[in-house]
Amino acid sequence: MTTATLAQGLEGPAAAEMDCSARSAAHVARDGAAATEAPVAASPAPAPVVNRPSIGEYFGSFMRAVLPPLIGLALVVGLWALVAMKSSDFPGPAKTLDAAIVLFSDPFYSNGPNDQGIGWNILSSLKRVAVGFGVAALVGIPLGFIIGRFAFMNSMLAPIISLLRPVSPLAWLPIGLMVFKAADPASTWTIFICSIWPMILNTAQGVQRVPQDYLNVARVLNLSEFRIITKILLPSVLPYMLTGIRLSIGTAWLVIVAAEMLTGGVGIGFWVWDEWNNLKVEHILIAIFVIGIVGLLLEYLLLLIARRFSYGVN
Repeated sequence: MTTATLAQGLEGPAAAEMDCSARSAAHVARDGAAATEAPVAASPAPAPVVNRPSIGEYFGSFMRAVLPPLIGLALVVGLWALVAMKSSDFPGPAKTLDAAIVLFSDPFYSNGPNDQGIGWNILSSLKRVAVGFGVAALVGIPLGFIIGRFAFMNSMLAPIISLLRPVSPLAWLPIGLMVFKAADPASTWTIFICSIWPMILNTAQGVQRVPQDYLNVARVLNLSEFRIITKILLPSVLPYMLTGIRLSIGTAWLVIVAAEMLTGGVGIGFWVWDEWNNLKVEHILIAIFVIGIVGLLLEYLLLLIARRFSYGVN
């Protein structure tokens, strides 16, 4: 055996022992690294701090919302009082307020068909508006869908609508008197005429603005015309339709006062004219405020309905 062979024999076990020790150290290092990298439970995040408005901020917001309308009303009342000081026949705010207290102490009295309280007159006018407006909605909304959906109907009816829409509603009143032979249905007819145009035009515009992609999908799915109207057109057209309804109710409430002045009977318009014949100007001023408040309430009610059914509006 040579010296080189002996050296190789001695180095073999030593090298194997060193390799084994190195592998053991590597395993220990990996285990230690794994233990070091083990996930640590995160501490809970602190609760967000809610900054509640102070009493001063609440008061400031309240004053910014209330103060401008109060200043506007004060200017109107001041101007009214100034005009009343310059004219002895024109009642001032104090005299009108006293008359209003007496008038609304018994708003529903009835001393015959031509002598009834202001409450009955308001209800009679609202009844005529409701009937005329309701019939106009039953006719105008479906007609608007037809005009917006079919180009032939649009081309056929557009000239007629353009011709009749600018006509004053009161111009239709004699036609109603001639046809119905009575003042009450003639006033309702006038309300119908003035209410139908905004509903037709706004509904037709809404139908025409429905995206063509929706209608293409309905054509691919082979939907019937009824399902196209109820599932696609109606949800898309509803905001336009409600806008037309809101415009119509405001116009109807304006026209009924003038129509009742001409036809007589029971109604807020006739009541205003009757008070003028009795030279009770303070009652006319009260009626002006009442007409404005009722119109504002109708407008606000329909605005709430429009917001409720308008998609994407809170």
